[in-house]
Amino acid sequence: MNTTVVPETARVRALRRALEYTADRVGPLVDATRPYVDGLEHLPRDGRFLLVGNHTQAGVESFLVPYVVRRAVGVLVRPLVDRQMGRMRGLSGDLLAAAGGVVGSPEAARELMSRDEPVLVFPGGAREISKFKGEQNTLLWEGRAGFARVAIEHSYPIVPAALLGGDEIYRSLVARDSVWGRLTGAVSRRLTGRTDTAMPLLQGIGPTMIPRPQRMYLRLCAPIETAAPEGVAAQEWVATVKRRTQQALEHALADLGELRATDPYRRLDPRARSVALEPAR
Repeated sequence: MNTTVVPETARVRALRRALEYTADRVGPLVDATRPYVDGLEHLPRDGRFLLVGNHTQAGVESFLVPYVVRRAVGVLVRPLVDRQMGRMRGLSGDLLAAAGGVVGSPEAARELMSRDEPVLVFPGGAREISKFKGEQNTLLWEGRAGFARVAIEHSYPIVPAALLGGDEIYRSLVARDSVWGRLTGAVSRRLTGRTDTAMPLLQGIGPTMIPRPQRMYLRLCAPIETAAPEGVAAQEWVATVKRRTQQALEHALADLGELRATDPYRRLDPRARSVALEPAR
């Protein structure tokens, strides 16, 4: 499997134009749900930055973050996607490439950064999407620090992107160490060789899988500079940058949780739309 950026085909370029045309016209649809977005002023206007975000069960962040960044800065964000998704072929693979997706690898990240392109990564990967009971709105990074190492190599500023709301669309019913969690984890290991894709039991509205209406809250934090100071060992600086990024995301998620608790529009109740909380300007 190629872990670098694959040259675009004519079909991918045509699909990208179609996606951009659509994205430019879905503003009213996105705005209808009034996502709470703050921190856009923290985005470097030259487009040279690494967005580091948290994954949620609903995966809303994979679409909302690139959408708001493109609308604010006018650049295409390049998400680093899971290697399983990177194996997709045909139209699905071309659509992923047209949306800017690249198989997540250090080599691909380095190539994108050498071009000064904005990159998006979710260090938690698939494990952070499959949230079990008690794991909502937490980072499940398992010591992953590759994003910090590559950002440091290229002196790329890191912009933490915290998304709250995607973990409340469904309710997780069992813990990861439950019988169900252990069973689905064993099945996943047997079928895919992966240990991070156990499947939680989820519930939507009532006993159904109909999504529960939830407002999305996105905060883009102040950039974290990655240029290493003199006298600091390389590995120590990688750990420091990773820790600062993780702490920024955790603090932002906590702050957004407090804000959401006071928001009458948090469940997208039309009757509360006129009094929905708005970011400070």
